[in-house]
Amino acid sequence: MVTIECITYNHESYIRQCLDGFVMQKTDFRFEAIVHDDASTDGTAAIIRDYAEKYPDIIKPICETENQYSKGGFALIGKIMREKYEYGKYVAECEGDDYWTDPLKLQKQVGYMESHAECSMTCSRVKLYSNKLDKCIGECFCYPRSSKVDISDIVKRGGRFISTCSIVYRKSIMEGYPDYCLNCHVGDYPLQIHAAMKGEVYYLNDITAVYRIDNSSSWVGNWENSGMKCNMIGLSSEIKMLEGFSNDYIEYSQIFKDRICAFINMNIPQKGITNLEKNLYLDAFKCHIENYPIKWKIDMYIRKLGIPGIQRLLPFLRLRNYRFNMLKY
Repeated sequence: MVTIECITYNHESYIRQCLDGFVMQKTDFRFEAIVHDDASTDGTAAIIRDYAEKYPDIIKPICETENQYSKGGFALIGKIMREKYEYGKYVAECEGDDYWTDPLKLQKQVGYMESHAECSMTCSRVKLYSNKLDKCIGECFCYPRSSKVDISDIVKRGGRFISTCSIVYRKSIMEGYPDYCLNCHVGDYPLQIHAAMKGEVYYLNDITAVYRIDNSSSWVGNWENSGMKCNMIGLSSEIKMLEGFSNDYIEYSQIFKDRICAFINMNIPQKGITNLEKNLYLDAFKCHIENYPIKWKIDMYIRKLGIPGIQRLLPFLRLRNYRFNMLKY
C-alpha cells in the first residue's frame, strides 16, 4: 500500500532513529521503506544493511558505490529507486537525518486519503530539532487545526511551509510529472505544488515527525553554505519551475508570478557580499525585476538596504512564514 522513500548520505549519527520510525509503524496494510544510501563515506550503509537483515519485509536497501547526486541530482536518485522497486499506491517521504515519532502516522494519513479520493497529498505538524542546541526549538505547522491546505500558501510560503518528512502522496499523480519539476534543484517544493494542482492537499494537525533544521550534513545545510554562484544556479532552476507551473495553470498564474518576485527579493545577498557581487545577482534576474509591479520594487529597495527588521513595519510585504523567521529557519 505504501512505499517510503528515504535518501541518505553520511547520516551515521541519525539513520538508526530514522529507520526505527519506519519499523515501528502500526498499520492494517503492508508498507516498505526503500533506503537509498548515496555512497556514504561513514558507517551509514552498514547500519542500513543491518536493519535490512532484521526487517527484510520492510527495509529495502540500495547502497551505491558511486555518488549519484553529483551525477544527476535528486531526479537521478528517484529514477534509480523507481526502476529497482515497484512502488505502492502511496509514497511517503523521510530523509535519513529526520525521523517519525508517531507509530500511527501512516495509518492516519493513508486512512484519510483512502476515504477522500480528491486528496492527492497529506502532511502533518512536526517538531523542529536543533543539533547545535541539542533540543527541539519549535514546530512547523500549516494551520492551528486540521484542514485543507490553500494553494496560495503552498506556492507563496515555499518548500519549507510543509515539512518533507511528513508527506504522503498518491503515486498516480506522478504520471506525466513535468520536466521543469525534475530539473529543479529541489525535489519537495515542486512535488507539493504539483500535488496541489492535481487534487487537494490535507494538513493533519498531529505531531508525527521531527525535522533537523541545522544539520551540516543535510542537503539544506550544504546548499546554504555552497556560495553565491551555486545558489544562483539553484534559484534559477526554481524560478524556471515556477514559470512552468504559471504557464500550465493560467488560473493560478498571478500566485506564481508573486512567488517569483518574492523569491528573487528575499534571496538578495546581504552578508559578506560586495556591491559588485550584489549587482551581479540583480543583473542575473534583471528580466524579472524590470517587470516588477510597484509593490515588489519597494520591497526590493528595502531589502537592498539590508536594514534589520524594517520589513516588519510594512505588513503587506511580509513574504515568508513568520514562524520560520522567528526560529531563524
